[in-house]
Amino acid sequence: MAETVWSTDIGEAVYRSRDPVRNLRLRVHLQRITSSNFFHYQPAAELWKDLIDLATFRPQPTASGHRPEEDEEEEIVIGWQEKLFSQFEVDLYQNEAACQSPLDYQYRQEILKLENSGGKKNQRIFTYTDSDRYTNLEEHCQRMTTAASEVPSFLVERMANVRRRRQDRRGMEGGILKSRIVTWEPSEEFVRSNHVINTPLQTMHIMADLGPYKKLGYKKYEHVLCTLKVDGNGVITVKPDFTGLKGPYRIEMEGEKQELWKYTIDNVSPLAQPEEEERERRVFKDLYGRHKEYLSSLIGTDFEMTVPGALRLFVNGEVVSAQGYEYDNLYVHFFVELPTTHWSSPAFQRLSGVTQTCTTKSLGMDKVAHFSYPFTFEAFFLHEDESSDALPEWPVLYCEVLSLDFWQRYRVEGYGAVVLPATPGPSWNRAPFGKGCGVCWTVWKVSASRVPFTMCW
Repeated sequence: MAETVWSTDIGEAVYRSRDPVRNLRLRVHLQRITSSNFFHYQPAAELWKDLIDLATFRPQPTASGHRPEEDEEEEIVIGWQEKLFSQFEVDLYQNEAACQSPLDYQYRQEILKLENSGGKKNQRIFTYTDSDRYTNLEEHCQRMTTAASEVPSFLVERMANVRRRRQDRRGMEGGILKSRIVTWEPSEEFVRSNHVINTPLQTMHIMADLGPYKKLGYKKYEHVLCTLKVDGNGVITVKPDFTGLKGPYRIEMEGEKQELWKYTIDNVSPLAQPEEEERERRVFKDLYGRHKEYLSSLIGTDFEMTVPGALRLFVNGEVVSAQGYEYDNLYVHFFVELPTTHWSSPAFQRLSGVTQTCTTKSLGMDKVAHFSYPFTFEAFFLHEDESSDALPEWPVLYCEVLSLDFWQRYRVEGYGAVVLPATPGPSWNRAPFGKGCGVCWTVWKVSASRVPFTMCW
């Protein structure tokens, strides 16, 4: 028992490719089904049912008694955005009065060259490229439901025109945009229209003129065989999908003759040659190498290593606030004292600092001056004895709080000292000054390293 070989799945398929889309090649095969080959595409259960209509599939004889084979069957390989003219376009652009745009005049010149070189290679199959002013009516008239009284929604209307055509894109004149970058008083229609995603696409339609013999060139006989859409991310949408191992698609004409056509669409893009693949690998290797060098240049090669056997101390702290002082306009002067034995700091390192002058604010019964003054320094401890009994003395942070009066004279409000925390990590210290006064310090990171390992708290 024969099986039905017609492909009824006319939905779109989505592919992604890293290769340039200009390498895309499609082979389209179009054939008219006649009574002699109709049985091959009919299931056995329907053979006797449709025998009465087989006469309608007989070819119409020509003046010589035979219909030419090129009218019965056509096969052609089409590249991406390759323009194949229809008979309608040939007849139209041969008349110079019908040309209105530069593209029309370009098509006219190409058609005249084709006529001088023996005519176009295609008969019924032709294409509409992204530059052509063509819109598939099915994109506008497609219904979302089966209801007879369906009203297109706002989203359906906007998505029907989601493709940006090249002649509709707004360019730049003299480097100035035609449209304003900022719309201070947007209208409701402006807000609605700009909330719809409009992804730039390039579209190509593969068409077929299925008109009667010697009556080609009528718009009513044009049918879409395949629609291809490609965006800038390498996403290729094909509707319907490539035929592959599936059966051919069918088109049944309306009218008295009810001609039946079948067609297939195959991807015949050439495979990359070994030399091209090797060249592509070299290009990618060079690209990744340059990117690696760029990242390395951002990091730099001057990575400073710690002296062997040394302990390196990093301190990042902050003078937070001063509280409980009598006068206003306070500031803090602080410095770090390193032990005299085995401790050192870089020559450029400043071990002292002065905060900004800060007025006080009432916080409960006290007046508080908030400084939020950060500071940082580093020091080295170098000692060959690493036993537990040879622990180093730790640096001490000294500070004094001063106030500034109306005559720009300063007064010492108090002194304080705090030993830097020996345990790395965030810590909060308060330097006592007596009589309930003090300065709050936040030593939020202390890190120490001794080659060959690093410890961070």
